[in-house]
Amino acid sequence: MSQSGSPAKAILYAFLANFGIAISKLAAALHTGSGSLMAESIHSFADTCNQVLLFLGLKGSERPADEEHPLGYGKLSYFWSFVVALMLFSLGGLYSVYGGWQKFIAPEPVTGIWVGLTVLGLAILLEGASFYGAFVESKKMAEGKPFFRWLKTTRNAEIVVVLGEDFAAMVGLILAFLALTLVLVTGDPVYDALGSMVIGVLLIAVAIGLAVRLQGLLVGRSAEPELRKLAEELIEDNPEVERLFDMVTLHMGPKVLFAAKIQLSGGLTVREAAQMINVIERELKSNRPEIGWCYIEIDP
Repeated sequence: MSQSGSPAKAILYAFLANFGIAISKLAAALHTGSGSLMAESIHSFADTCNQVLLFLGLKGSERPADEEHPLGYGKLSYFWSFVVALMLFSLGGLYSVYGGWQKFIAPEPVTGIWVGLTVLGLAILLEGASFYGAFVESKKMAEGKPFFRWLKTTRNAEIVVVLGEDFAAMVGLILAFLALTLVLVTGDPVYDALGSMVIGVLLIAVAIGLAVRLQGLLVGRSAEPELRKLAEELIEDNPEVERLFDMVTLHMGPKVLFAAKIQLSGGLTVREAAQMINVIERELKSNRPEIGWCYIEIDP
């Protein structure tokens, strides 16, 4: 796992960082009365819960297939990732906007600003470490591919959500730090309220982006382009295959369902044709172990 990258490790890094940050932010928010800090503390507590949900989805997707779920439980990871996006939108984004608006229409003095700035500075360091850990694991999973191109096409929901959350958290912390700094310099608490609302809008935007990305996986999305291309080449390069009519791939969590319709060369017996199909299936699975189910149909 250390060589190929581990979503579980990325989730653990995020959980430990967010839990520690959430406690410190809440204490600082209560001490200072800062709306930006309170928005950030709610955001961090929501993120901590989100990591638990992502871990539940990751482990649930590994359950073996049964009679009621013959293709396994792989899509549980997509479901819980989608729930995380909803929580980020509601608990993180909407609450931050609401809290900031309340502070904007009824400003309250912000005290102990240096305490808040110190906590936010430490939080930026911790969140940066979490983001770096998730980035390292995702780079391993990319296996040498250009990172942003891999991130755009990967079907691993957990790592996409963790990176999205960590990115939003880093930017949100910086915004909160700037908001409190402006309050310190100007003495005007309205900047704190504005900071809370801007953080909320940021979280809502990230949540919507994650939801749109996860929608395709929940509905049913094909395998990554590299897998489809390799499968097509392996089938068409087989000397006994005359033509590849059609090929369908579908991600079921970490595993892929593969189906194809092919035309074999004439003169093969039924037994020989069956053996040839078995050979193709073994080649596909040995080259791409994520193929969990392989169905090949012969058509004359």
